[in-house]
Amino acid sequence: MHYLGLDIGGTKMAAVVMDRHGTEIKRYRSATDKTSYRLFVAGVERFITHIRQESSVELAIGIALPGSLSPVTGMIKNANIQVINGHPLKHDLEQAIKQPLQMANDGNCFALSEACDGAGEHAQTVFGITLGTGCGGGIAINKQPFVGAWGNAAECGHITLPGYEAEQDGPAVRCYCGKYNCVESFISGTGLSERYRQLTEQTLTSEEILTRAAAGQPCATQQIARYRHQLARTLATIVNVLDPHVIVLGGGLSNADSLIHDIGAEIAPLVFTDYYSTPVIKAQHGDSSGMRGAAWLAVRSGDQNETFAN
Repeated sequence: MHYLGLDIGGTKMAAVVMDRHGTEIKRYRSATDKTSYRLFVAGVERFITHIRQESSVELAIGIALPGSLSPVTGMIKNANIQVINGHPLKHDLEQAIKQPLQMANDGNCFALSEACDGAGEHAQTVFGITLGTGCGGGIAINKQPFVGAWGNAAECGHITLPGYEAEQDGPAVRCYCGKYNCVESFISGTGLSERYRQLTEQTLTSEEILTRAAAGQPCATQQIARYRHQLARTLATIVNVLDPHVIVLGGGLSNADSLIHDIGAEIAPLVFTDYYSTPVIKAQHGDSSGMRGAAWLAVRSGDQNETFAN
């Protein structure tokens, strides 16, 4: 038995086949068809069929996607791939490929990957947060994903920025979800760029802002400091609520040392405790954690089924 993990994004699908120890056999990529729900399902089915045809052994399958499977309705919700929202994607894919599969939010797959054989391998409770174009979160406890009672656990991108004040954080902003001042509007790459634009009336990428800050440009330096404090406030809230053994940072912004170096020193004064020691570390598997976590989802599901059978 090998394990196929698919990470389905808005533009591409990335996949890996690995054994139960995390050793990779082969990787694959394909475009995501978002034209309609029917074509989306057909595209995923073709991708899986192609990988199956190349594999010499049976494949257990896990899928990571930017949305959640409602435990109440069985429908997909909160996905930025709009055509899949409100549809029974897991059921329809299982019918299409004629095989059961596992499915979870990509943030939870990220956390699971880092918990199983990554930066949080030796931690009981791992909170993972991805700082990319958007901002997502995930929780793994004892190397199992934790999704919560209604599938909403770890949606840290859509909590209100803790301690928001217009004077320190900039004007209120309405998120695409309809709420105001969501964390994602501040500590994502998009948020970093937009906050800088409000300071300077210049539209730059996060990479350009980081370069300017490294050169000592005052507004860029100010925005980096503001970003760090917003990130620290967010992570302090996570610690106060979940108290994880480790926080793992992923996404493109986690590679910017100026944004994350010694961030624990800014978190510590904000946490309700007498002693703060939660490690905040970079992901070991980087962009691969989504598909690896999806594969681990299939591994862990198989382990659970064996336990129940015995």
